[in-house]
Amino acid sequence: MVPVRKPPMVAAAMAVLLLGVRAKRSRHRRSLHPAGRSFAGEVEIWGLPDAIGAALLDRPGRYRATVRVSKGLGSKGSRPDVLGLAVRLHGTGTDLLLSTSGTGRATRHLPAPRRSFDSWYGSITAYRTGTGRKIYLAAGPSETGPRLGRSLDAVVAAAVTGRAGFLLYADDQPYGRVTFGPLLAAEADAALAFDPIRNATEDLHPTGTIHGTRAFAYRVSQRWRSTADTGV
Repeated sequence: MVPVRKPPMVAAAMAVLLLGVRAKRSRHRRSLHPAGRSFAGEVEIWGLPDAIGAALLDRPGRYRATVRVSKGLGSKGSRPDVLGLAVRLHGTGTDLLLSTSGTGRATRHLPAPRRSFDSWYGSITAYRTGTGRKIYLAAGPSETGPRLGRSLDAVVAAAVTGRAGFLLYADDQPYGRVTFGPLLAAEADAALAFDPIRNATEDLHPTGTIHGTRAFAYRVSQRWRSTADTGV
């Protein structure tokens, strides 16, 4: 009998393939998620009903943030792509990177092309908390903010209202929100280098095969375009 690949292994293979395609196209652009827009922003955490052993998710607070939305292959306009959401929570040592994915027990492990930025974004595989618990992080459309639309320009237009953003989830329970602020200059966007592996805390850090693949992919991508990590 031929063994069936587990979803995380499929996702890992897709990440490596994506890196190879982008690296072949350009040495000076991002190999991963080259087309994007970055914003100043804010993250509000109100916490989960029951503590899970991660200070960032257990304790209410507000954090200054840098937020980037992007297209995995850099497709133009509203063409479907694996969309990305990256959030740097300043002062916490944390970068969160999420990609459009399914919502089922199996499909949440797989990146999924979408047309609209008003979609579900997942961490693909789990995070481990300080108590050893494994959780899945995600983000979904805000119920009160404007629609983000199907293009990066539409996201910029929504951000101008000051009410655009996403709800943040842990194991499908909302624990906070991220709100878009002013658009950052193209130069600032180009200099950003998110890294959820190095920029993680002891009580909330990625685990699983795909995260190891991501760590390798981020290092290659950053060295390829000669960009140093700017830190948190």
